[in-house]
Amino acid sequence: MAVRIAVLAGGVGAARFLDGLVRVVDPAEVAVVGNVGDDVEFYGLHICPDLDTVLYTLSGVVHPQQGWGRAGDTFRVQAELARFGLPVWFRLGDLDLAVHIFRTYRLRQGATLAEVTAEIARAFGVGVQLMPVSNDPVRTRVRTAEGWLDFQDYFVRLGTAPAVLEVRFDGAETARPAPGVLEAIADSEVVVLAPSNPIISLGPILAVAGVREALRSTRAVVAGISPIVGSRAIKGPADRMLQSLGLEPSAAGVARLFADFLDVWVIDRADGHLAAEIQGLGIRPVVTDTVMADPERAAGLARILLREVCRWPA
Repeated sequence: MAVRIAVLAGGVGAARFLDGLVRVVDPAEVAVVGNVGDDVEFYGLHICPDLDTVLYTLSGVVHPQQGWGRAGDTFRVQAELARFGLPVWFRLGDLDLAVHIFRTYRLRQGATLAEVTAEIARAFGVGVQLMPVSNDPVRTRVRTAEGWLDFQDYFVRLGTAPAVLEVRFDGAETARPAPGVLEAIADSEVVVLAPSNPIISLGPILAVAGVREALRSTRAVVAGISPIVGSRAIKGPADRMLQSLGLEPSAAGVARLFADFLDVWVIDRADGHLAAEIQGLGIRPVVTDTVMADPERAAGLARILLREVCRWPA
């Protein structure tokens, strides 16, 4: 059975799920809509952390312990830049820099971010259709007790330490979906919200005009995987962020954020007691093991999701 799947993705959790997914379906049948809210200009280079994490993971070159960056990378260039007094808190390896240099070079030649992303994916042999949610700039900013911060200042420089009191997505109100994004959502059999931070990874994607409406109107089954297990985030600050924003840091609380378009919500066995609450939102809960400790478990999670939403063979 040919399964056509669109995946909304941001961050390490999404990349690990996708690594499992392409082990059980043909990558050519998968379209990945990536978050660009994390994008940043550093040393004059255009850096796309979430797109690159997906790219590196699916091409098998990701740093296995970190879940981001390149395996075996060195940092000689940044060591030299530090000599000149430039900041090095945003770690960029030498191999990683080559990708950012190429991306920036092509953008300055007039190529769109979607075109450049496709070129980089082909160069790395990535079989999925990887695209940014928009070619237009969308930038996540967070408000803390010290005021508004650019996302990477909060996430990397400050290590997510400050409590987040408000989030906004600059540029989202005028950004247009990149070519193919709305079509992927409309034409797929299944749309998956990968296990990503609902506020800062999926939020910028949903904020782009037309995306949320496309999810509401698609004939596809819209399924998601909770990034919260037992009121804690598997990775990153999602639980603390939800709490400081006055939202419920639980699998049910996250489902509530997507209740206007979500059909199926996959939760961990640790949260099985929330199934009835999720059912009450009009969303079908699926209870299984969601912690992707290795690629085989990620593949198992993908199999269960597909079996539940489209009768894909076990």
